[in-house]
Amino acid sequence: MKRIYFDNMRNKFWMAIFILAVICFLIGIFEPIEFSNKNLNKYLLRSGFILQAIYFSKMLWYKNYIQWNKKGAFIRINSFLGKSLRFKQINSTEWNEKQLIITKVNGEKITIDLNEIAESDTKKLNDIIVKNTSANSL
Repeated sequence: MKRIYFDNMRNKFWMAIFILAVICFLIGIFEPIEFSNKNLNKYLLRSGFILQAIYFSKMLWYKNYIQWNKKGAFIRINSFLGKSLRFKQINSTEWNEKQLIITKVNGEKITIDLNEIAESDTKKLNDIIVKNTSANSL
C-alpha cells in the first residue's frame, strides 16, 4: 500500500526555513550590514533563493501529497497536477469503493481514486476534510 505525505503548513521546521530564506533574501538585497567580505551579501541572496526553492518544491518530492490549513487543501494523489479545494466550498463527501467523491456547493463533483492508498491515510484524509468543513462523514 502506498502512503500519503500530509503537510499541515504549521510545521515549525518548514516555517523556520521559510523565515530564514526571507531574512537571507532581504539582507542580500538591501545590504543593511556591511561585511568585511563584499561577496557575503551575494552569498546570502543566493542562499535565500535556494532555501525558497527547497521550501516551495517540497510538494514535488512525493507522489501522494496533501497540504492543508484552516481555509483549504491541496490534494495530489497519483498525478502530477493536484486539486485545490476551499473547505467552505465543500458540500459533502462520499466514500464509494476506494474512491472519495467530494461534492462542491455548486454541484461539481471531484473524484479521488484511493485504490492503492493505505486505509489509515484515507481515514486521515477524511478526518481532515470533515473536521474543516460541514461535510458529512464517510
